[in-house]
Amino acid sequence: MKHLLTIDRLGVDEITAILDMAESFIQPDGRIQAIQPVLAGKTVANLFFEPSTRTRTTFELAAKKLGATVVNLNIEMSSTKKRETIKDTFLTMLSMQCDAIVIRHPEAGTAEYLAQLTDGVSVINAGDGAHAHPTQALLDLLTIRRNKGEFSKLSVAIVGDILHSRVARSQLAALKAVGVKDIRIIAPPFLLPEDAEQMGATIYDDLNTGVKDVDVIITLRLQYERMEQGLIKDEQEYFQQFGIKQETLKFAKPDAIVMHPGPINREVEIASEVADGAQSLILQQVTNGLAVRMAVMQILIGQQPLPA
Repeated sequence: MKHLLTIDRLGVDEITAILDMAESFIQPDGRIQAIQPVLAGKTVANLFFEPSTRTRTTFELAAKKLGATVVNLNIEMSSTKKRETIKDTFLTMLSMQCDAIVIRHPEAGTAEYLAQLTDGVSVINAGDGAHAHPTQALLDLLTIRRNKGEFSKLSVAIVGDILHSRVARSQLAALKAVGVKDIRIIAPPFLLPEDAEQMGATIYDDLNTGVKDVDVIITLRLQYERMEQGLIKDEQEYFQQFGIKQETLKFAKPDAIVMHPGPINREVEIASEVADGAQSLILQQVTNGLAVRMAVMQILIGQQPLPA
């Protein structure tokens, strides 16, 4: 494992090893422990060509907790504003002797393309277009496992903008890889991709029916930046039909958990009373994201091999 580009390239043993290592970083009080500086002398560069709070910051904190030096490229102040290509920006960072480059880019396939330009530097995909977001899927798996245990017995519903969501695609691949048998996607038809029937999930267009007796509800942000203008004509109508509200939870199992990759749009995808409620694990996801990104970096550049 030299790069982390998509979930599809990880087997269940590799996923489990990443989750186990991530969990070893989490103390009983939920805080992430300080550990040995296994990445001392290593340099990690963050190249984010799209806005990010949770992903970019947790990648930075993860690298620093492991003892690495971190370089955050300010895209607005970089030579990309002088029409430098992504290839030349990447090769420039390679020449600075970085050991890992974390890349987020609006075009699908960018991480894969850049990984082909190097043999010695690890590329970590922090989101490419509507294609993939592997560390988000891994942290979601960790959150589910820590709260629900055995994956194979669970029912998981993913709600919202499936069409434009790289998170949904990675989540579906991850859930299938660890053996979740009952996976549901709930969305209006215009927010489903053309290949929805082949995504390995049961499709619902009614929220209450779709979440009936599920263990986990994952709701997604409306990806306005990737939509055609006017696709969502009325946010309040969308909220009434597909927003997670307190009454929605009555249809799920009593101990169902609610997740969201963030950032959340309150009263659009999720009601504040749910986002801030006892069943919400949204903030725990952020903490788990720090642990997962530490594990990924330790495995990729910290000489911590995965099981054969």
